[in-house]
Amino acid sequence: MMKTNDRHIYQQVILTHARKPQNKGKTNPVHRQHRGENPYCGDVVDLTLVLDEAESKIADIKFEGAGCALCLASADLMAIAIKGKTISQVLLMVEQFREMVAGNTQFEPPLEKLNIMQGVSRYPMRVKCATLAWHTLKAALSSVETRNEQV
Repeated sequence: MMKTNDRHIYQQVILTHARKPQNKGKTNPVHRQHRGENPYCGDVVDLTLVLDEAESKIADIKFEGAGCALCLASADLMAIAIKGKTISQVLLMVEQFREMVAGNTQFEPPLEKLNIMQGVSRYPMRVKCATLAWHTLKAALSSVETRNEQV
């Protein structure tokens, strides 16, 4: 059971990242993009990414979308966590995030802020809200779209 103080911190982090996301918008240029949708609740996340010159690292990521606070906060926290990481590191993080929201693991420093989303494991219907951006990221990285140099 989550303590009152822990619940308050959880709510504050979620609301802060949902109301004032640091990574809202669209990257320019766009090297990868993908739209993720949850038809059951109406959450929608559009991700755009910029890769480094070698196309091996995430140089920038932005998102636009509409949905619940949990979905939008998860997208923003994800964007913060993956910038500068290699694509292979990011794909491992996607799997680790899925395991974490299922209550099976945690992120170590410096990524421990993502653990705030572990509270969703008590609400199975909300897991899809928390993981939508992560699934969308995996799909964007798996695509082989050509580079769009200007938006």
